[in-house]
Amino acid sequence: MTRSDKPVTREILINSDPHETRIAIVEDKALAELMVERADRRRRVGDIYKARVSAVLPGMQAAFVDIGLHKTAFLHVSDLVAPSETYEEIDEYSFDDEERRERETKVPHKIEEYLEKGQEILVQVTKEPIGTKGPRVSAQISLPGRYLVMMPGSDHVGISRRIEDRGERLRLRTVISELKPAGAGLIVRTAGEGKSKKHFASDVKFLTRIWKKIEARAGHARAPALLHREMELVAGLIRDVFTDDVHRLVIDNKREHKQILSYVRAFAPELGHRVKLYSGKTPIFDHYGLESEIEKAMDRKIWLKKGGYIAIDQTEALVAIDVNTGRYVGKKDQEETALKTNLEAAREVARQLRLRDLGGIIVIDFIDMEQEKNKKAVLDELRNCLKKDRARTKTYQVSDLGLVEMTRQRERPSLLHYFSEECPDCGGVGRVLSLESMSMKIERVLKRAAAELGEKELQLRVAPDVAVYLLEERGSRLERLERRLGVQLDIVDDPVLRREDFRIITRRGKKDVTAQFES
Repeated sequence: MTRSDKPVTREILINSDPHETRIAIVEDKALAELMVERADRRRRVGDIYKARVSAVLPGMQAAFVDIGLHKTAFLHVSDLVAPSETYEEIDEYSFDDEERRERETKVPHKIEEYLEKGQEILVQVTKEPIGTKGPRVSAQISLPGRYLVMMPGSDHVGISRRIEDRGERLRLRTVISELKPAGAGLIVRTAGEGKSKKHFASDVKFLTRIWKKIEARAGHARAPALLHREMELVAGLIRDVFTDDVHRLVIDNKREHKQILSYVRAFAPELGHRVKLYSGKTPIFDHYGLESEIEKAMDRKIWLKKGGYIAIDQTEALVAIDVNTGRYVGKKDQEETALKTNLEAAREVARQLRLRDLGGIIVIDFIDMEQEKNKKAVLDELRNCLKKDRARTKTYQVSDLGLVEMTRQRERPSLLHYFSEECPDCGGVGRVLSLESMSMKIERVLKRAAAELGEKELQLRVAPDVAVYLLEERGSRLERLERRLGVQLDIVDDPVLRREDFRIITRRGKKDVTAQFES
């Protein structure tokens, strides 16, 4: 039995506040996942809209549709046409970025044959707006229940790929085929493994009722209009995650505790005794030691127990993860040191991907190893640990450069992007000009200004740390510059200015001339 195959003690801890709800999934007392929803930033994945086509782009085989949000949504032709084999081997009911790309290259249909500007269409949000991009939507509607996913307009029966037993898959297919309503496909979710026909029948009845309501609303609503709102974070989590392998669920809100109990008693009464109300004086996340773990989830560098560390850098195109030995020197040889560090790093990388909700293309630079068996051991460890991940992942072999490339399903911005914003000083680069570089830039601009303005007195307004550097480290140099240019320079520190900002103002006309000479 590998480390990742050992039984895991899993708990769900919920901190419910009127303005923010935080849900932590804790595995063996370590924070594994964190989900956050704020009242003014509700998640939209799963919402169904009646949309209006704003533009059809044959060159991209895509369309932009108006669903009533600030940004128009993106719809690819592959999300209009559902290949008959698509749902047979999917995990749950959503596709990761890699699978979407594969589908997009195979679809032979032309989007202009299906859509035209002004047309109304039903779509479902599959990915939150990220950065400058609007939400991604699909015309292939899916309605998740606790044990099933219903797909109106499809005629397919599928089983989650995480249900591996062939006998169970055959039993489930027989049960679902008998329950499948006309004009809708069904997919058994992982939670449906071992469940009886009555559990699935209840889901089918519930989901059919929801779809009829959506169709009724769509009949009289004017696009753009919201037709169906996916469950809020807590309710959706109870439906999707609170299963037999969760030892307990603890929440610190009385009202929501009652709501959760009511839901669980109706759909999974055997789990009712695992729902607990936290009433301690210490905030729930502090009591369980999670706040410090959440703070660390914002750090770039994560230290490993043996002394090595991993560094995580998020860019617009991909996530780069670097593994280093750090303070760990090992006991025998370099290969063993690299192997032990890489194995520990593989486990931590898998945990950090879940915790930080990192998605898209991910490149991991493990420490170089010579032996192929060691490379395989590290890759196997990473893949085993990724089995715990609810998001779809795909991991490739170690490249010739010693890199591991992988993809992870991305539906929303990462935790870092959710909690933070771009630095106004560096513009998101993470670095600012050094004081020396800044002083050289100022000197170049001063030379241009003095040559063209013919002014005898200029005021230079700079950030306080730049002013101190110019006066203390560059004082004599500036005096020589003043004499050479024939200008008297007055340096003023301005606490409002950032490191890389400065202003050149004429003393005679009180005019800011910086923009004329800065470029």
